[in-house]
Parts: sequence; C-alpha cells; structure tokens
Amino acid sequence: MILDLSLSELEQRVQELGEPKFRAKQLYEAALMLKDLPEISNLPNSFKEKIADEYFSYEIVAHLTSVDGTHKVAIRFSDGSVVESVLLSYKYGRTVCVSTQVGCRMGCKFCASTLNGLQRNLTAGEILLQVLFFNKLLGGSLKERKVTNVVLMGCGEPLDNFENVCKFLRLLTAPEGLNISARNISLSTCGLVPNIYKLADEGFCVTLTISLHAPNDELRKTIMPIANAYKIEEILQACDYYFSKTGRRICFEYSLIDGVNDTDECIKELAKILKGRSCHVNLIPLNSVKEKKLLGVTRKKAYSIAGKLQKLGISATVRRSLGQDIDGACGQLRNRVGGAN
Repeated sequence: MILDLSLSELEQRVQELGEPKFRAKQLYEAALMLKDLPEISNLPNSFKEKIADEYFSYEIVAHLTSVDGTHKVAIRFSDGSVVESVLLSYKYGRTVCVSTQVGCRMGCKFCASTLNGLQRNLTAGEILLQVLFFNKLLGGSLKERKVTNVVLMGCGEPLDNFENVCKFLRLLTAPEGLNISARNISLSTCGLVPNIYKLADEGFCVTLTISLHAPNDELRKTIMPIANAYKIEEILQACDYYFSKTGRRICFEYSLIDGVNDTDECIKELAKILKGRSCHVNLIPLNSVKEKKLLGVTRKKAYSIAGKLQKLGISATVRRSLGQDIDGACGQLRNRVGGAN
C-alpha cells in the first residue's frame, strides 16, 4: 500500500514503474491528504492506472460524536477488517488515539479489544491512515497540521506488532510528512519486556506508557495474562533501561477496578515499587465492559487515590473522562458494528 512507503521508498517505486522521480512527491502529498486517486489532478491517468492496485482503500462504517466533542470512528479496510480510532480534544491540542492491530491476543480481563482475539496486525500505513483521517476531518494539511498528539492506545498491543509500529513512527515523524514530534507521541504496552528494550535501542523518544493495573504479580495474573510471562520487576528494569536511553519519564496506567486493585494496601504497594523512579501514574476509573463483568470506581474515589499516591511521593493524576456516551472503552464500537466477526 502506498501509505506504507516513505518518500524515498516511493521514489524508488515510481522509478521502477518507469515514471519520473518527481511523481513520487506528488503522489506522496496527495496520499497524506487522503485524496481519492481520481481527484489527484496533477497525475496523468496513465500513471494512476499503474499504481491503482497499490493505492489505499478504506470505508468509515461508523462515526460517533460525543457531547464533549470526542469523535470515534470505525474504519473498514479492503479485506473487511475493522478497527476503531478516536479524536480527543484538550486545551493543549488535539490527540488521535490509534489502533495497531485488528483485535488483540493479550487477553486482559477488563478490555473489550480482546473479546474475539487477534485477527491480524495493521500495516504501518493502516495505522497512519487513522491519523490522516482526523487531520483531514479537522481541515488540516501537511503545512497546517491540525493533529498535535498521537497515542498508540487503541485496539491491539503495539509492541506485539513491533516492526509495523516502528515503521509507523518513522512515517509519522518524517519531516516531509506530518512531522509530529516523537515527544508528542505516547505508546502504551502491557509489558512485552524484550520489545521495550528493542524500542529503546531504536532511538525513539516517545513516551512509554505501561499498562500496569496491579502492584504485584499475583494480582496482575488474575486480570492480565501477560503477567504469567513477565514479572513486574522485569518490566520495571526494562523501563529503567528505556529511561536511561531516552531521558523520557515513564507513565504507568492504572485502571481502578472496584474491589480488585483499589484498596489501601494496593495503593501503598504501588507507591513502594515505583518510589525513586522518574514516573507518573495515570489513574483510570475503569470503563465498564458488560462482557467482562468488572466495574470501575467512582471519580471521587479515583481522586482520593491520587491524593494518597501524591502523599506517598508518587506523581499521579486521574485521566479526564471523554467519550463516555459513544462506546468509550477500546473495542466496544468495533464489536458493535461487527468488526469482531
């Protein structure tokens, strides 16, 4: 797919097709604006015919808008696979949350993305398309980009699709493309330890976010199967390595599940294992998923827990709740429109 290629790779492909090199930039810029092939007026029809099978194809099968301005879309690709993506508006800018896989195989008990397992990985271009869609929706261009931040926190485990995700990060940060700074990108992982080290060695300075959700291995195993493969201490050591390579503070996500991981004992233990590290805890009142039968805590309790962590010397905030009225939890919209079949 054309969107999988960098400008230099596209130049090579264009020349392989017997076309002049400058056609690559024309095609590249039009593709990043998600223009349909017929509407690219500066390309000859003979060239369009040559690359028609390599151009991208997608369909928006659902587009929901929340009362708070959040947008959520379900995108169907040419093979019938459906993913979802979200646009979140904050005072500091607009953030796109992208999916990296069709489904997920991690099996976390609280997540709708895992209900029907993993169908396939997304390509770099399919991940990029999600950002491009919202940039176009907002009236943005390459010169006047409207998307300011990107988070890899949608459906799928980014580090389980390592090569495509790394390629996506290169495409997203390319100066000739959207040119989004790595410092405005966050990548969330449940803790695939070997690939945390690999990501650090790739030289990306994105914010690493660990989906922790428990302060000890025993409790974590009951809600996150990945805990059977990697201990929390191993994850923390990998985080220390990532920090040493990038200088980027680590963020730990902690979804508060009523009666499971929200006790005083859990919070004290969480503070103990994170003490002394350059990190931040993002507390999330769980978006309840009916199929999972787990309930989130009230926002009042979440703020109380944040206060307790702060008193224990841990930077902590409660994530702002957006899109509650439009299938807020990852995977819910995709499942509702039939993308998990």
